[in-house]
Order: sequence, then structure tokens, then C-alpha cells
Amino acid sequence: MRTDGRKVLVIGGGIVGLAVARALQARGKDVTVCEKEGHWAAHQSGHNSGVAHAGLYYPPGSHKARMAVAGCRSVVDYAKAHGVRAEVCGKLVVATSSEEVPRLHALADRAKANGVPARLIGSAEAREFEPHVSCIEALRVESTAVVDFPGVCAALARELADGGAQLRLNTPVLAIRPRGSRVAVETPHETLFADQLVNCAGLHADRVARLAGVTPPVRIVPFRGEYYSLKPSAEHLVRGLIYPVPDPSLPFLGVHLTRLIDGSVHAGPNAVIAFDREGYRWRDFSVAEAVRLAGFPGLRRLARRYPRTAVGEVLRSLSPRRFARDLQRLVPELTSADIERHGAGVRAQAMRADGTLVDDFLIVRAAHGVHVLNAPSPAATSSLEIAEHVALELDRR
Repeated sequence: MRTDGRKVLVIGGGIVGLAVARALQARGKDVTVCEKEGHWAAHQSGHNSGVAHAGLYYPPGSHKARMAVAGCRSVVDYAKAHGVRAEVCGKLVVATSSEEVPRLHALADRAKANGVPARLIGSAEAREFEPHVSCIEALRVESTAVVDFPGVCAALARELADGGAQLRLNTPVLAIRPRGSRVAVETPHETLFADQLVNCAGLHADRVARLAGVTPPVRIVPFRGEYYSLKPSAEHLVRGLIYPVPDPSLPFLGVHLTRLIDGSVHAGPNAVIAFDREGYRWRDFSVAEAVRLAGFPGLRRLARRYPRTAVGEVLRSLSPRRFARDLQRLVPELTSADIERHGAGVRAQAMRADGTLVDDFLIVRAAHGVHVLNAPSPAATSSLEIAEHVALELDRR
């Protein structure tokens, strides 16, 4: 592929970094991608729920709303065009108590404002979709899909390689220094030079920004989301996707049930603080990260604001029985004997010093490029749309 001579270095080999690299390559840029791990989609992109979100949860006009609605279509189309498994299956968001019904109706109004195909249905119709579900009322969302996101990342990497991009696995970035109008990026193997830089480092995005001389307005706080899977004997209890009505004050959707593209059913995730940027287990503990988190006033303020929620998430992490009890709100027949642990993911959540969680994608321009400082869910869904946005930001420079 012919290039315009402009070299762009993308840091991060998750779905957002690879999609950004593809968008830049399509504009004629000479693209290099640096990923510190030995394979693509090593962290958030390879440890998420596998759901392409329809876009009903997010404030109208926000990046998340616009990009998720468009992205739910574009990522499914991309997957199918490249032989990656994807299925538009729809989902139910269910109100299990009368107190949740007004929030469910508000969610339906938000779905309409965002252009998401969704309709309120009664409990009898909900059981036509999910015979074992318990609810008073439900919201049927037709455009939600399940996607093999690691497969999408592999397809993006193949497309980039075919177009002549330099794809560098096992290449952590150690330092970033300006060199006149260019930027020098030091790795363990060599120093790479580029005209522009795009930081898509996910869990390490704030660290990479600081390496580049940028003072990020937020800090990344890692939240571990732990999953269970239903044992084969219980998989018949869930046909598709069953979600609770979310708490609008939190960025997490609550424990839900998801039939994945391979037919297995996952339950979760919860949300607990991880004491390592890649802390997939309780024993993954970094003293330096724990000290950093303890010294961050934003986290202390968040904990004071939601003490019961924080304690509840920890207890659910430690107790399969408690986890199952939350699932029983959705499907009463499920018991702790029906579930088994199935790993975890770590969400890179940007937080301000006042303890508020950044509830939209945060993409910041800097002297030598663009830094994606908050791209948790629905970033995988929105990856192709985020990529176009980042490419336009670079064009403006």
C-alpha cells in the first residue's frame, strides 16, 4: 500500500489500537503498532463479555451513545466480512421488582433517544424469549450481538500486515521523547521514530501519557470483573442475554447472563478493585500499585460514596453462593451448584481526583498525537468508530 510518508506509531495491540492503526493505514499513513505482550488482544479485548452493545445505556449525544449505536452494526459487519463469528441475538433487560420499573422505563426512553431498537414487554412475553426468567417487566433490545472479539483483532492484524504495517509484539514502550517535530519511542530492542503517536495502551494509558510528557486529567483504576460459567447441565436455563436494570450512578451493568458465540453461558462480571494493573486474581498483588491506589484521593472518595456497594462486590467475589443468589434474581432455578469459576477481566476505568468515574470515552490531543485515556466498555463494540474519530483528530493536527 502506498503511503503519504507520514509515520504514525500506535501503542497498544488491543481492538482499539488495531482498529486505529487500520483507519490510519487506510488514510495512507506508514503505521507501526507496538504491543508489549506476545499476542494481540491480551488484556481487555480478550477478557470481556463478548457482547456488542446496542447503545441504550449512555447519555444521548455522548461518544459512547453515538459510537456504540454505530459500532454495534459496524463491528458485526466487519466480523462477518472477515469470517469471524458474530450473531445478532438481542437481549432482555429485566425489572425484577416494582422499584426497578421506573428505571426500566427511563432506560427505554434513553434507548429511543439514542436510536436503539427496543420495546417494553410484559413478563409473559419475556418468558417467550427466556422461559426461565423472572421479571415484572422487561426491555427487549433487538440489535445486541455476540462477537468473537479476539477473532476481530486477529483479522485486523492480518489486514494491517497485508497492507505493510509494522506489527511489533513483545515490544513494550520504555520512554518517549520529542525530537524536533518528531517523537522518539524507546523499546528494549531499538528506538523508533514517528511523526505522530497514538496511545491506546488501555490499562497503562495514563502511564504512557506521562512518558510522552502529558499530564493526564485522570488516573486509571483497575477494576477486576470475575466471571462464572454455567455448567452444561444448567445451560438450558438461558437462551440468550439476560441483564438486570443497571444502577445509573455506577458505570457497571451488574451481574448478567450471556450465551456466548460458542454456545457456553457466562455469568458476571462483578467489580472489585484490582491491586495490579493486570490483576486477574486476588493473588496478583503489586505493592507499588497498592500504594498508588491508597494514595489516590479519588479512590478514597469513591469508597466513602459507595461503601455498601464496595463491600457487596468483595463478598460476591469470595462467595459463589452469594454470586448465585444475585443470579437467582434473574433466573430463580439457578443455584451455586450450577456455576463454576471462569476467569476474569480487568477494566481500565479512568477516575478523577474527586472520586467521579469518567462515564464517556476520553480522547485527548497532545503535541505529538492523541491519547485514548478512557475506553472501557463499550470500546470493543465502538472500536471502528473510535478509530475514525482518532484518525480525524490526527488529521486536524
